[in-house]
This record gives sequence, structure tokens and C-alpha cells, in this order.
Amino acid sequence: MSNRPTAIDLFAGAGGMSLGFEQAGFDILAAVEIDPIHAATHHFNFPHAKTLARSVVGLDAEGIIEKCRESAGECSVDVVFGGAPCQGFSLIGHRMLDDPRNHLVGQFVRLVVELQPRYFVFENVKGLTIGRHRKFLGALISEFQKQGYRVLQKWKVLNAVNYGVPQCRERLFLFGARDGCRLPEYPEPTTSPETDLFSASSVQPSPTCLEALGDIPDVSDFDELAYVDSAHVNDWRPASAFAQEMHCMIPGCWHFGYPRSWDPLLLTSSMRTAHTEISRRRFRETPHGSVEPVSRFYKLSPGGQSNTLRAGTDSARGAFTSPRPIHYLHDRCVTVREMARLHGYPDWFRFHVTKWHGARQIGNSVPPPLARAVASSVMRALGLSPVRPDRTLELGDPALLSMDMTKAANFWDVPVPIQKRDRKNGLRKRKQHEIESERHAV
Repeated sequence: MSNRPTAIDLFAGAGGMSLGFEQAGFDILAAVEIDPIHAATHHFNFPHAKTLARSVVGLDAEGIIEKCRESAGECSVDVVFGGAPCQGFSLIGHRMLDDPRNHLVGQFVRLVVELQPRYFVFENVKGLTIGRHRKFLGALISEFQKQGYRVLQKWKVLNAVNYGVPQCRERLFLFGARDGCRLPEYPEPTTSPETDLFSASSVQPSPTCLEALGDIPDVSDFDELAYVDSAHVNDWRPASAFAQEMHCMIPGCWHFGYPRSWDPLLLTSSMRTAHTEISRRRFRETPHGSVEPVSRFYKLSPGGQSNTLRAGTDSARGAFTSPRPIHYLHDRCVTVREMARLHGYPDWFRFHVTKWHGARQIGNSVPPPLARAVASSVMRALGLSPVRPDRTLELGDPALLSMDMTKAANFWDVPVPIQKRDRKNGLRKRKQHEIESERHAV
């Protein structure tokens, strides 16, 4: 039995929050994720945790704990964390958490109450704090308080760029503590892109795009990356301190997480994108730190940080790929691996082999360094010192990363959640978008 505190991840996605909590010293007992492809990716990267590829709707605490006992034996839950999808909230009436449009947030509350962890962390979009949506946020806090959980006031929106991430990304975090437990405090910033803050001894410059991406080999040099997502690199020497940490080359790079057995000379998640020469010319001519006017892609600045990386839409809503930024040096969009670096994912962490799924997994996730800062605050509230694990984990079967929706659903023995009509509709819309972009470019 581990002597580390325990956590459960709801709405887990590929596992950004899971990784941050693990790096802070928690053992992830279970992760719940409805998308079979994302669940398979989580299972590959966290083979020691129980992955439940299903909806939270209809799932009860006993069902989760029963799965946890299969690997951890008798266990208690210290923290439940997660970010319910936020495609829109209903703000009508006094019982907003009962509205079907808000039901996933309500399910998060229900499972926290059933599991009775000492703490919860609720993560969501900044928009929940603005305008009329603050009414819903107030109702959520009130409901937790009715159920015996105090919520840290005043809630805060945290920016990943202030926690060691080379990307501007703002997210709301709510800390809750069961009555009788000490409330966590919001973590203090450790990095900043603002030079006037560097005088504070604890605040360092935020990593730049150059520091994050400068060592990654150019995918254009590898012919095989036109049709697969990985290639071996004979001599890879990360230069910046940030890149060395992401490549697991310096002391402390694993933090308090489990080291993984992996091949540091394998460049993964790096399938190339076939841009037209017209697009490449436009990318070259776009100044750093500005938006290319036709594609609306943002061009990274080597000395600055990335704009917010977004997920795009799922197949049910057209299957649009969210714009990936243009590389500051190469006349192309960044790869999934480069997106991962800009998000603070270490190089051992892998994503689905397709660019669409891989980019969506990153864009939907909380940057691990930000999650680690949040989790470390919970660890301090528990009154515990994090313990380094004494074993190295093998990663899962790489086949988990190449399943289409049907194969992933069959692997988990769940219904296929996306029908052919949705996939065709998304393909048709993407083709039309490409045609329109080229027409405007000529």
C-alpha cells in the first residue's frame, strides 16, 4: 500500500490534471473519461490507475471505489478533481444545477458528496466568472456549502504563464475542503512574462517559445513523419533548462511523480502537416507575435509565450481543428509534440497518433505545471510532505494511441459514441474551409 495521498480525476481527458497531481505527490486511483479515445490515451500514460471509459452520469461512488480496490486494495480518497465540459450554461431559475444544460457540473458535485474526499478542486473556463455567469458560479459554491464543503473565497483565475508554462492560458479553480479540514491557499506565481516582477526572488521569467521548442528536431527532416507520428533521432541535446526538464535530463525533472521507462531518442506526436506553398509563403511573411490574416493563425515569437492553445470541436459539432500557431522559425504550424511542450507536457507523455485527436487532447487539458502548483497547495493543506515513489513504471501498449473511435469503444466494451453522419459532416466542412482559405489567398 502506498504512503502517498490519493486522488480521483473526473472528466480526465488525456490526463493533464492527473499528471500535475501525480507530480505533486498524489497517487491517481482512478480516472473517468467518456471519450474512448481519450480514455485509451490516459490508460497508456497512467497504466497504474484505473481508467473508467464512461460517463459520470449513472456512475456512483461505490462503482468507482470498487475499481480502485482492484489495484490499490482498501483505500480512501483524499481529493477529487476535474473540470466539467462547459459548452454553455443555463442561468434561469433558482435550481440551476438541476437544469439539463448544467447537469455535468451537477454530476461533479454529486460524486464529490458521495465519495466524501477531504478536498475537491473544480476547474473551468474563465468565462464562468464574468457577467451573468457569476450567478451560476455562486449557485455552485452555495451547493457545495450546503453539502458540508467550505469553498476558498475569493475564487481565483490562474494563468499558466505564471506557473512555469510558456503559454498564456487562464482557468478558474475552486478549492473546497470538507468541514473540519484546513482550506488550501491559492499558489503564488513562480514565473512571469512581466520584467518588473523579476525583482521578487521567487518569481523567474516565464519560459519562452524558443526555450520550449528550440531543441526539437525539425519534422521536415524526417520523411517518415509524413505518414507516421514518430521517428528516431540519433543525437538530441535539449539546450534550455525548460527543454531539459521536459526531456527528463536534469535532477528533479520527475518532481514527485513516477518515472516512466521510455526512449528519449524517439521523437513522438510529430506527424507533419501538408501545407500548400501559398500557405507557407504567407506564414513566412507574417511577423512574429501577429495573426496571419487569411488563416487567422497566430505566429509565435521566439522571445515570447504562446497564445492559448485550443481544442477545436468534436465530431458531433463538425470536427473542426482549432488553429495551431505558426512556428516562429519554420513556415508551418507547430506539431502536436510542440504543442505539448508549449503546454508543459514532458516528452515521455504521448498522445493519439492523429493530429486532430492529439491537438484536441492537449487543447482540452490543464497544463501539468499549473495543475502541479494547484495540487501542491492541497498537499500543504493536508499537512503532508510529498514522497518520491520508489519504482519506475512501464508505459502502456502503443496500440492504445492509434485506435479509431470504433476500435477504442470495442476495447472498452462501450457503445460507439459518434455515428458516421457526424464524421462525414465534419469532413465536408473541413474541406469547404480549406477551399475557402485557398480562394482568399490567391
